[in-house]
Amino acid sequence: MIATANLRGTDDENVAERIALAADLLRRGVDSNNLGGSAEGTKLLRDALLALPVGSGEQEAVVLRIRVLQGLAYAEAETGSVADGLVHLATASDLVSAVAEAPRRAALRGLVDHQHALILLRAGDTTAALEVYAGAIPALERLDGTDAGDPELLAKAYLNRGLAHIELGKPGQAEQDMQRCMELASEHGIYRLTAKAQGNLGEIALLAGDIPGALAHFEAVERMFTDFAPRLVPRTKIDQAKCLLIAGLADEAARHLDEALPALREQRLGQDLGEAEVARAGAALMLGDFALAKRLTGSAHRRFVRRGNSAWAELAALARMRAETASALTGGTGAASPDKAAALARRLHGIGLTDEAAMAMMLAVRLALRRRSVDTAEALLDQVPPLRKIAPIDHKMLLRLCRAEVALARGQTRKVLAQARAGLTELGAARDRMGGLDLVCGTAVHGQELGRVAVNLVLESARTEADARRLLSWHERTRAQVYRYEPLPAIDDPELASRVTELRAVTRAVQQAKLERRPTAHLERRVTGLQREVSRLGWHTSHWGKPRPVSAPEEIIERLGDRALISFAGPGEDLAAIVVSGGHTRLFRLGRREQALEVARQLHADLDALAPDDLIEPLVNAVSQSALHRIATLNEYLFGDNGIPMDLLDGRELVVVPFGGLYSVPWESLPALRGRAVSVAPSATAWVGAAELPPTDGRVVLVSGPDLPESVSELEHLRSVYPDAIVLDGERATTEAVLKAMDGAKLVHIAAHGTHEPSNAMFSRLELVDGGLLAHEVARLPTPPEHIVLAACELALSHIRPGDEPLGFGGAMLASGSRTVVAAVNRVGHRSAALTMTDYHRRLVSSSAQDLAEAMTDYHRRIASGTRPARALAEATATDPLRRPFILLGAG
Repeated sequence: MIATANLRGTDDENVAERIALAADLLRRGVDSNNLGGSAEGTKLLRDALLALPVGSGEQEAVVLRIRVLQGLAYAEAETGSVADGLVHLATASDLVSAVAEAPRRAALRGLVDHQHALILLRAGDTTAALEVYAGAIPALERLDGTDAGDPELLAKAYLNRGLAHIELGKPGQAEQDMQRCMELASEHGIYRLTAKAQGNLGEIALLAGDIPGALAHFEAVERMFTDFAPRLVPRTKIDQAKCLLIAGLADEAARHLDEALPALREQRLGQDLGEAEVARAGAALMLGDFALAKRLTGSAHRRFVRRGNSAWAELAALARMRAETASALTGGTGAASPDKAAALARRLHGIGLTDEAAMAMMLAVRLALRRRSVDTAEALLDQVPPLRKIAPIDHKMLLRLCRAEVALARGQTRKVLAQARAGLTELGAARDRMGGLDLVCGTAVHGQELGRVAVNLVLESARTEADARRLLSWHERTRAQVYRYEPLPAIDDPELASRVTELRAVTRAVQQAKLERRPTAHLERRVTGLQREVSRLGWHTSHWGKPRPVSAPEEIIERLGDRALISFAGPGEDLAAIVVSGGHTRLFRLGRREQALEVARQLHADLDALAPDDLIEPLVNAVSQSALHRIATLNEYLFGDNGIPMDLLDGRELVVVPFGGLYSVPWESLPALRGRAVSVAPSATAWVGAAELPPTDGRVVLVSGPDLPESVSELEHLRSVYPDAIVLDGERATTEAVLKAMDGAKLVHIAAHGTHEPSNAMFSRLELVDGGLLAHEVARLPTPPEHIVLAACELALSHIRPGDEPLGFGGAMLASGSRTVVAAVNRVGHRSAALTMTDYHRRLVSSSAQDLAEAMTDYHRRIASGTRPARALAEATATDPLRRPFILLGAG
């Protein structure tokens, strides 16, 4: 409320002062709304309405009242209810006819109509909004360039009509409107609208399936809003999060939304807050937190109902139905039923939300199948509306899954596999457009259930060798797809390089502060922020790579030659292994999956505990006994009486394709594989791709990081093995120098402290003199080293993303095009690492006992006469398998 009793003077003077006060309040209220402060803007506009003289026929007062009412209409529709906003707008519309001057009357009519269309758009009535814009925009265009014209209003109209076209899935019309908006905004210096239009270009890119492009637009918009309209940043975070959910990056989407939600609550932005809650529920659903998803969707639904926004209330109901269905399908309880889901589908279809109606009907199909009502499920499937070409990839995958599950219930095996094959092809097309390894990995989540249905079906019916080959083929279609890409050259991005450099410095500062026992909370917050910036910039620097075809079983068999392959998988509750040996393919069912994975976890913990060089003898003995017990148990599980017969492997070199927690196993430590050459690969296709990489000419590079005990350093030994090598140690071992030397190298050996980051594997790092060398950086080398040896802790470890997509430092090197990566899956002591690596290289370059100082200096000739990498590593680790947990990734 404002006080007006203190206005003094004649009636005319009083009216003039009231009009001036109202005009000032209107200006401030509009500015506040434009910058995201709807609650404050609403108060200012209400005060402006109270300030105006009641019953005055003064034209300026009438015009001002119209402007205040149309502004208040939008503000109250955002913070209160749509109905309240439309009441104000109806009053403003009635007042327009009282304006005498025709051009001004036409301009005000355009203003009121634009606001009416915008409120309809925000309320989800997109078709009605477009009908209003069809009259408003031509009228505003006719006024453009005249005294009554308002270029900012015209630009806003194009901006918001473009949004309506986006909602209806019409990217062409949307882009035309955005370009016209940006022309007007640029011509008249309206930078806020330029930023909003660019954000909408991100939405258009999203419609077209261009996730990297969309993220690039949203990133630019966030920077612009941070500079001049920070209250609008939370809205952009919602857009970014929706984009990340499509890419399968639920953790990253959740972090964006958890930052946005408090700000939206403080600003009391009901519409945006409800949209953020729905998106956050989507992230919770993808992460398996069904309770949180239900709670958020319930809150969003109540919020939209209070606002009178029926379209968004139904969208919130759909989000809740997805959470209820997911809970029911995983054995939980909930109120979801086929009838309720089908009824929701009909309501969504009735308001023009066809993609969402299809989603609801597909949920009804799955709920009917859960009740074993196959006829009902099939009838509901026939009612699913056709998906548009631009429908989200998760919608497309769910439709394929429903068709496959109905076919499975009918016993139509071929139809099940045809749907899975087609769906995974569609998913591959979406993945091919992704930028950055983590985006490529994340997309796999959308095909996880579909792939599992196909693999389980083939596995359950597999009896013959032909069945085993078919299962191998499906394994390759459904796992570790990130490793079948040939990386494209990265686009130089100075901003990304700058953020990486800053991250390195701040991480180093954290380590130093911890050593000096100083507070690190503020530095660690900055590390987290920089990691997110690096990830986000990396998503849209370029598409990750050119896809290679999945290797067929015949190609795998031919390429293996006299080697054998074991491909593990656990699509259901049991662990299975496909063994390819001597041209034959066989399937073995190994029992309960969780038993093997639990033993692997326990073994990993034991080997970590055993790592320190200075561990006291009693503790060494105790932990060693525990580790040996775990190793014997896992060995029996995999290769014992009910496991894979060892005579089938017949002393052959082995390629192992692990599954889940088996990625952490140092395979040469198992008695059945002790001393055997083992190469580990995330898929047979990845192994074939690595094995087919041609030998390269290049240098040998030896690197030693800081803070390594001189008494156990292997670098001096390796200088004699490779006398012509480039050596980077001490102050020369900087990240820039190491990256430059690695690019195009034949062999790189790096002895340094290593850190695996399980929460974000692309920030796993090697510690050099100026800070951490990140997996992010080595993954985009133009010419990655053919053979890289990481004498550091844990850098062969992988974070297993949904869809069994493993990613870590060693994996990033393999995915970027290195042929052979040697690294540890556990912590490892300095002395053990040095001894292992010295032994490894000695065996690698020379199979005779000649003096190393007299060895041939030509690396290529040494390899020709020496031991192959996998064999050399097997012999080097066999001496002390518990303290030398190194594996070879790729082709050895």
